[in-house]
Amino acid sequence: MSPDGSVNAGGGASAAGAAETPYDVVIIGAGPAGLAAGLNLVRARRRTLMIDSNRPRHSATLRSHGFITRDGVPPLELRRIGREEYEAYPAAEFHMGLVRAVEALAGAEATDATVARFTVSTKGMRGEKNRVVTARTVLIATGLAETLPALPSIRAWYGTNLHSCIACDGYEEADRALALIGETDDLAEHALLISQWTDDLIVFTNGVGQVTDADEAALAARGIRVDRRALTDVVGERGAMTGIEVADGEFVAREGGFVRPRYEAAATFAGALHPATDASGLIVVDPQGRTSVPGLFAAGDTTPPGPEQLLVSAGEGARAAVAINRELLGPLATHPPLNLAGRTEVG
Repeated sequence: MSPDGSVNAGGGASAAGAAETPYDVVIIGAGPAGLAAGLNLVRARRRTLMIDSNRPRHSATLRSHGFITRDGVPPLELRRIGREEYEAYPAAEFHMGLVRAVEALAGAEATDATVARFTVSTKGMRGEKNRVVTARTVLIATGLAETLPALPSIRAWYGTNLHSCIACDGYEEADRALALIGETDDLAEHALLISQWTDDLIVFTNGVGQVTDADEAALAARGIRVDRRALTDVVGERGAMTGIEVADGEFVAREGGFVRPRYEAAATFAGALHPATDASGLIVVDPQGRTSVPGLFAAGDTTPPGPEQLLVSAGEGARAAVAINRELLGPLATHPPLNLAGRTEVG
């Protein structure tokens, strides 16, 4: 039964007390990686439950770019189309909710893909009930949680005048006076990429971000200035960003630009499984999307190297679907398990 006492279709106990058939796959996240995986799995007739809270990281972005046949489509529209395609198949099921926990099922053999190995607990949203279901395999495709520099109005311009993905939005910001705002140690690399589209760029570290003297000199040779002062806010008028307010009172005119968030994997619900992670906390996978936990897969931005284009995430989801389908067929169709000895772990 679910935490609210209701009987759950697809997991837990039926009204008669008999165990219900586990899902072949539970996919957590309905972004490009999760949707691509889901489409391929239901076409393989795998009974699939996709769980999503409809809170994508780039919900503020007006247009997404670089996705073949969908260049310029709003991200939410891309998700809507993908979900419709997925749900058109009989094996597909969608649940609106937040995942509370993914745990190993007591008494299940971790390497036996013919039985349920996981329980997935959710908090239902938009009128849907809480659920507890079982699954033979689980795919984590929840992407990343991001933290922007703590400037009061930065969210007001995020997705319109300020962007995080240079490859996605560099073309649209071309030949303008731009800012790069960040508090990380990779700002020089990002500035170099942005310089492909503008010769008027200032890097703002907000007194926190790291740019070495050597990198600053290399950027200066390209006409890129580094401003290490603390900032007060990002400002604008009539719906358009006009510049950056510096803590010492100076106003620096800028028409738009990019922000470098801090990222972390949005997968705390899987902490009890202790999947291997890298130094940044991203879930380490093999080329087919397998984690260090048998039956647990991950794809998209929640895996190294982190943020990538939508098309890349979709490809990773499709590739993971192939590996999941093979695993569900049994050991003759499955590649050797991933060896991640020495990697760090969550928890």
